[in-house]
Amino acid sequence: MTTHDAAHRPSPLLMMLEARAFAEFGAFVAAYPLLRRAPRGDGHPVLVLPGLGADDASTWPLRAYLRDLGYAVHGWQLGTNRGPREGVEGRLRERLATLAARHGRKVSVIGWSLGGVMARELVRAEPAPARCVITLGSLFGGEPGWTSVGGMYEALCGRSVAEDWPDRDRLRTPPPLPSTAIYTRSDGIVAWQGCLEQKSPRSENIEVEASHCGMAVNPAVLYAVADRLAQPEGRWRPFERTGARRLIYRDPQRPAPAAA
Repeated sequence: MTTHDAAHRPSPLLMMLEARAFAEFGAFVAAYPLLRRAPRGDGHPVLVLPGLGADDASTWPLRAYLRDLGYAVHGWQLGTNRGPREGVEGRLRERLATLAARHGRKVSVIGWSLGGVMARELVRAEPAPARCVITLGSLFGGEPGWTSVGGMYEALCGRSVAEDWPDRDRLRTPPPLPSTAIYTRSDGIVAWQGCLEQKSPRSENIEVEASHCGMAVNPAVLYAVADRLAQPEGRWRPFERTGARRLIYRDPQRPAPAAA
């Protein structure tokens, strides 16, 4: 790990603050009646990919919420996420095509953490059946050393992050369809600076107050996801931080703290 990588690696304090995920789940339960009032879309299919070392059980609350809003929501059905190992990318492409054909609609793809990196690469490879991509705390814009779980990645995947994702320039380039990156500056797992989409006519960043491990149950995250999915197909617009939203969603363009 280089000095530059170490400067971006989340601090031990932020790692400890990941325990907030339990409180975020409690907030999700308490806020559920309000979350059900979020914008509702057209019920199109949604594919959700889990993070490193996780499976579809980890995304159940998010999928249940979106299903309650009327979407045809699906897990990835590939077991534990151990990265882009042999056969996984091909099976993901097949699943995306199958869902699009089954519903006769384009599919929105959501990925949490490592799942978000894989989601972006999936829709980059197969843009035709995809509608949009949303990432939750996904390190696609940084370097392999910008994470506090590099050792865990190697243990689960049998390879390093650098080996699995050698083309960093390609990872940073936005996919050829609407893409939303939801991130938190208090992320204890990956450097938030590496979770940002590059500016383009169809990409955006939404900042939330959340932990990395609690993003898929954080009420602010879930509302933002619902808002993005509710947009009419082919009429994508950036997320609007207007009215009361300014109290919840910080300005992604504001300067980073000096110690960041």
